Amino acid sequence: MTNSKHVLTYGDAFVDYIANNTNNDSFTRHLGGATVNVAAGVSRLGVPSAFITVTGDDETSQFVRSELEKEGVILTPSIVVPEKRVSGVFIHLTPNFDRIFAEYINETPDLQVAAHDLQKEAFENATVFHICSGTMFHPEALKTTEKAVELAKAHGVICSFDANIRPLRWDSEERSRDTARKFLRTTDVLKVTTEELSFLMETQTMEEGIARLAEFGIPLVFLTDGENGTYALFEGEVFHVPVIPVQPVDTTGAGDAFVAGTIRHIHINGMPKTRQEVIECASFSNKLGALCATKAGALTAMPRLEELDQLTQ
Repeated sequence: MTNSKHVLTYGDAFVDYIANNTNNDSFTRHLGGATVNVAAGVSRLGVPSAFITVTGDDETSQFVRSELEKEGVILTPSIVVPEKRVSGVFIHLTPNFDRIFAEYINETPDLQVAAHDLQKEAFENATVFHICSGTMFHPEALKTTEKAVELAKAHGVICSFDANIRPLRWDSEERSRDTARKFLRTTDVLKVTTEELSFLMETQTMEEGIARLAEFGIPLVFLTDGENGTYALFEGEVFHVPVIPVQPVDTTGAGDAFVAGTIRHIHINGMPKTRQEVIECASFSNKLGALCATKAGALTAMPRLEELDQLTQ
């Protein structure tokens, strides 16, 4: 690791097989996974980005590492286990171009980054540490996540959590919910969709969900609602930050682009301290999410800073 400050992300690398049309009868291979998208998305926004994951020695793993290195993602904290096979997911498109995670392929679920694989140096030089719930279904990965959060807290690193609920990966919705909720107490910045809020808080309305979520004392929450924009929860206040309307092509990765924008803003400016700073952070992130939705793919659609002038108020 270099001595420069970086954003640190932990999670699974995926190969996304994304439908080419709403008939879902042909697919194109992309490097993907929520944490991959965030790690690469942060790098595309000009911020040093390091990634903790595990890959193998086969062609697919080589493809994953090569693509991440092309994105400028630092893989020093990652490990190689020759037998590991990178997971895959088939992503279908609805008539409205929303994504559906239709089928997961995971040949080697028990080959994970272990807690003892975590490198202290990676946390010493991190400004923000980001996780999703996607890997937590596996006991080893859950232990690693817990240890990683512990290391982040010990080094004064801001902890970012994207709920990113994927029920298909879990043996029960209850365990998915309970596991994700355990991390809310250690989260500094939470990104959650309106659907995930209902799932996690077991509520029927957004107002009820926000009230229950407030009990966890998270300093900053962004509740994303697609084309309806984002609700920010900050210092006991809830306020709406609109998004610039776009014509969506594929919403895959839009939430990850939003997260990358939030992390970049915090890496550069620190945690927002006022309502206005929260609005500026959410507005920037909204633009990135919207821009991502105008392109096909996930990682391939992660915006770069110079593209933001394509969106005007």
